[in-house]
Amino acid sequence: MSESTDRFKRAPKRKPAQARTLTVSAEAKAAYEKLIREKEEREAYARNLPADQRPR
Repeated sequence: MSESTDRFKRAPKRKPAQARTLTVSAEAKAAYEKLIREKEEREAYARNLPADQRPR
């Protein structure tokens, strides 16, 4: 039984990776915001559609 304690020890915690900072132009940021907004609108529209009906 003493060998089972060696088997199930917790792994040491890892340090979080350093986040990268990205600088983009105002035009690129506006284009990205527009893209995300359009995606959210499509998803909201699709959420309200009825599920596909299976033929009987």
